[in-house]
Amino acid sequence: MNKYELAVVVNAKIEDDARAEVVEKAKALITRFGGTISEVEEWGKKRLAYEIQKMREGYYYFIQFEAESTCPAEVEKRMRIMDNVLRYLVVSKEA
Repeated sequence: MNKYELAVVVNAKIEDDARAEVVEKAKALITRFGGTISEVEEWGKKRLAYEIQKMREGYYYFIQFEAESTCPAEVEKRMRIMDNVLRYLVVSKEA
């Protein structure tokens, strides 16, 4: 099992419950492909470095998880088409 971190930037213009639903979907994707979530960090609303889809702010979430090497590609493939996700990235963490 390898350690990974999923960074997600969510649309800041949606309601709190819709934002929580996006994070829950991301967590469900990780567990669906055999990952185990160890921690979820919410950094809150931050200003973006540049405008994305005419938005200047987004909510940042970081999800740490352990999974096999095939899981990150599957998660990214499905994050790409999720509504209200401005940006996402799965990175491998050093052991």
